[in-house]
Amino acid sequence: MATEQSIMAVIRAARPSFRSRYDKVAFVVHASFVAAGYVLHATGPPAFTDDALSSPSYDEVGLEDWNDLEDNYAFVYSNPEKGSKKVLVKCLVMNEKLLVDALKEGDSSPLHLEVDVGEYVEDNGGTNYGSQFKNLGKLVANVKKELLDKLDGSLATTSSSQPSSSETRDDRSRPRLGADDTEDPYVSPPPTGFVVPPVPGFGGSDIFPGPGAGMYPSRGDIGGGSMLVGPDDPRFFGGRIGEPGFHGGLPGVPPGARFDPYGPPGVPGFEPGRFVRNPRRPGGGTHPDLEHFHDGSDFI
Repeated sequence: MATEQSIMAVIRAARPSFRSRYDKVAFVVHASFVAAGYVLHATGPPAFTDDALSSPSYDEVGLEDWNDLEDNYAFVYSNPEKGSKKVLVKCLVMNEKLLVDALKEGDSSPLHLEVDVGEYVEDNGGTNYGSQFKNLGKLVANVKKELLDKLDGSLATTSSSQPSSSETRDDRSRPRLGADDTEDPYVSPPPTGFVVPPVPGFGGSDIFPGPGAGMYPSRGDIGGGSMLVGPDDPRFFGGRIGEPGFHGGLPGVPPGARFDPYGPPGVPGFEPGRFVRNPRRPGGGTHPDLEHFHDGSDFI
């Protein structure tokens, strides 16, 4: 298992000769693979050949010439416990960083890791291997997380069996399609033979003209219907029968209602407040919208 202690044990056993600080990080990558159970089959110039990954040879090799090429490193491994597929690891120095790519035989794209060398290497470490590194545990953890675990497939198994909390939050924030969304874990399937529209309706009235296309009509809202009304429609009488106004007893046009203008703005006689229905007359009588000819001085 790749840990800070096992990596340092591999380094001390191999006793490599470092020519630069990039050598040190590249060797930590190599030591991480060895500690994880990988076997080295090629390194240095032989690992850069075109057939390095497809070569049928599984002979173990030493570390000779592993850092012969300036600013470039390559290793070919296989893990007997994980099958016979080989893994090619290449390291490239660029802008004070070591770019590490690992490609498994048969895969189409490599895994990638960027290492800020200055964060993990001491400039004056002396001859003691332990004093030549800093934050070694963090570097080993990054190699394990971004390369070793993904090559072994353990991350894929974990993520597929149990989604993370961030994935759950993202899933809950996505748009819902209601009962028609068969993949939505938060929506229960409807009873057999019962069909639910994909979007809930809001009723039909002068404020809300009605549900959209493909929606079921609603039954009942603040006015109980559309703009086609009869003489006793409750919307004309507010909260109590006999009082003019709309829902809530407010005279005039209800807030938010969509209707054609009464007339040109600013013209006397077309004010919205003028179009309020008169209250019902005591004792019955004609329709409230008609003139009350049965009383008054002009009654005939």
